[in-house]
Amino acid sequence: MLKLMKLEMYKFRIGSYIRAAMIANIVMLGLICLISLDSEIKNEMPFTGYDMAFSVIDTFVRGTYIVFASVLISRLVIDEFRNKSITVLFMYPINRKKLIAAKLLVVVLFTFVADIVANLFVGVGFYVLNLFASVVLEPFTWVIAAKALLTVAMSALATSFVSLIPLYFGMRKHSGAATIVSSIIVVVLVCQNIDGFTLYSVIAVPIGLALLGAAVAYMSIRNIEHVDVLK
Repeated sequence: MLKLMKLEMYKFRIGSYIRAAMIANIVMLGLICLISLDSEIKNEMPFTGYDMAFSVIDTFVRGTYIVFASVLISRLVIDEFRNKSITVLFMYPINRKKLIAAKLLVVVLFTFVADIVANLFVGVGFYVLNLFASVVLEPFTWVIAAKALLTVAMSALATSFVSLIPLYFGMRKHSGAATIVSSIIVVVLVCQNIDGFTLYSVIAVPIGLALLGAAVAYMSIRNIEHVDVLK
């Protein structure tokens, strides 16, 4: 499985997506800084504490990488079915389920790692900004840091599976556009942040959506051995 995943990452030049993710992280940090500095100029408090600040950052990151994952799904899976190039892979003496599972694992692992890295990058950037601009008056403690890291890890794990939900819509008509549009709808549903509160704050929501994403992945590969991709 690891060899298949490495081949997929090499084939689709995963390095270009890593660079795009780095650019996205810089843009998100810039947006957070603009929101913070603009509110400071207007003598408003954009964040009541670090918990709220990190919650907003996590919401930005989650929305970005759910859409990002849909682009990966479109490239790694949907496009191959639409262009019939998947038939070449299916000619090799390798289990079809393993081939598709390897592709989906690349998406899941990329989203998981990218989500954590983005939260750390933007979170640390916000902390440094706060040292000079005093956006948040609350003192930063190890308790806050530990809580934030745990929340980020759990959120990233859930997001990596939630990002598979658009696969269902993309596979129906082998449409990359449907995959990306459905991911935007998912973002609208799970990334609304009201004063630091999101649906992700209700533990049942990310768990339920993650299970739904896992179920979508399973349904996509369950009967792949009997699918005629030439239709």
